[in-house]
Amino acid sequence: MYAITIPEPGGPEALVWAEVPDPVPAEGEVLVDVVASAVNRADLLQRQGFYDPPPGSSPYPGLECAGRVAALGPGTENSGWSVGDEVCALLSGGGYAERVAVPVGQLLPVPDGMDLATAAALPEVTCTVWSNVFMIAHLRPGETLLAHGGASGIGTMAIQLAKSVGARVAVTAGGPEKLARCAELGADILIDYREQDFVEELRKATDGAGADVILDIVGAKYLDRNVKALAVNGRLAVIGLQGGVKGELNLAALLGKRAAVTATSLRGRPLGEKASIVAAVREHVWPLIGAGQVRPVVDRTFPMSDAAQAHGALEAGEHVGKILLLRP
Repeated sequence: MYAITIPEPGGPEALVWAEVPDPVPAEGEVLVDVVASAVNRADLLQRQGFYDPPPGSSPYPGLECAGRVAALGPGTENSGWSVGDEVCALLSGGGYAERVAVPVGQLLPVPDGMDLATAAALPEVTCTVWSNVFMIAHLRPGETLLAHGGASGIGTMAIQLAKSVGARVAVTAGGPEKLARCAELGADILIDYREQDFVEELRKATDGAGADVILDIVGAKYLDRNVKALAVNGRLAVIGLQGGVKGELNLAALLGKRAAVTATSLRGRPLGEKASIVAAVREHVWPLIGAGQVRPVVDRTFPMSDAAQAHGALEAGEHVGKILLLRP
């Protein structure tokens, strides 16, 4: 088969479409013929040499895919999946390829009425948002969620899922066009991080209360301001480090608000934890997608062999939602 390889870490040009050995499904895995994958920030970090796949995972980038079951591996004969089923999947790696072996617990059916390629935009964002905002931070109806990077794939999904449970949503994004797209998805409080102080704007919009839950992709750069923006009993979920890895945490402020800070990643979790998250997403999110209440936002597509262009587009930051890679 062919896959995107990384002979040497570097810029987008480091991605090479090359012939590689076919994957062989291990115990508890199925083989999927990939139709589409999606580009995530973690893929950029892997390409640069900063984020290696977990041991035993595919060495190729790609944390999600959609395709068709090509073969059942050992121990999956009674899993409920059959050869030919259309699926999308959460991966530890290997989505930028013609085939990938997937733990059976990380498969999801393609939602009714959705084309197969578009389904590749779902697994990573739905699992990330549901696990952090709802399973860990326990966002409840009537509370306020602040999602940084509201126009990103994560942000566009967080807006919709938070609104589906009756929460109020604030977002930060760069510029009026991106904020307008967030508003179309249901965001209530729109903050241009280039021109406005999100702490002050959130205070104004919430009568000084702040956000009950903050979903943060920035990390160290926003740590102190995020704590200031939290409401009493607020929960800060850090899922990205675009703004650095080391920050100073004011514990007195945290104690004063009886607040909590969590930091998680999805890729390196044990298989059992991933399977539990995928099962929860199938139970809670898939019906919303089927009913048309929630949808993936796809900005543009590229042939998988042109993954370098796709990485350049993500790094330029001009997209809204997801960028997909389609198998040639």
